[in-house]
Amino acid sequence: MTLPKPLVLAFDTSAAHCAAALLCGDRIVTRVDDMAKGQAEHLMPMLEAVLTAEGLAWRDLDAVAVGVGPGNFTGIRIAVSAARGLALGLGKPAIGVDGFAARAWDQARPFTAEIPAPRGQAYFQDFGSDGTTGEPSQGKATDAAQRTAAELVAAIARIAAARLDRPNPRPSPLYVRSADAAPPRDPAPVILP
Repeated sequence: MTLPKPLVLAFDTSAAHCAAALLCGDRIVTRVDDMAKGQAEHLMPMLEAVLTAEGLAWRDLDAVAVGVGPGNFTGIRIAVSAARGLALGLGKPAIGVDGFAARAWDQARPFTAEIPAPRGQAYFQDFGSDGTTGEPSQGKATDAAQRTAAELVAAIARIAAARLDRPNPRPSPLYVRSADAAPPRDPAPVILP
């Protein structure tokens, strides 16, 4: 049986969901499971189910793609770690795609991508009509229409497929702001000799 090319499995856990997309040539299958926590335990069985439903195995893939954020710190680390592990184990490339690029996918330029952030804020990045991109920034959220998780993970798969023939750095988390957790205010304990 000849498999459609490319075969790219994409996933994202940067928000309150586990989202997956399987790009099979020109056809794409998506699955989104809404969940506030538990993505670490849920992700791999979900990806296995997506592959099995299409009669595919891990070895059939040309690449894995992963949403690298910005978003939930723990969720991003879960997905990026899974992508790196799969790439290493399968000997296939892992391609990281940020949420700004996923939102800008197939949009007319100029375009400003907006990602919801905590406390009524949002992260923004401008995409110029000349192909340039601005630096990510943070500000007050607008009422801009948002793509669904299924649309975003499908865009991650398509962007990764477009990047298959070029060098891709290992996926790494994209953080626009520092973590909410603060170091303790108490002085460090003195270690006695």
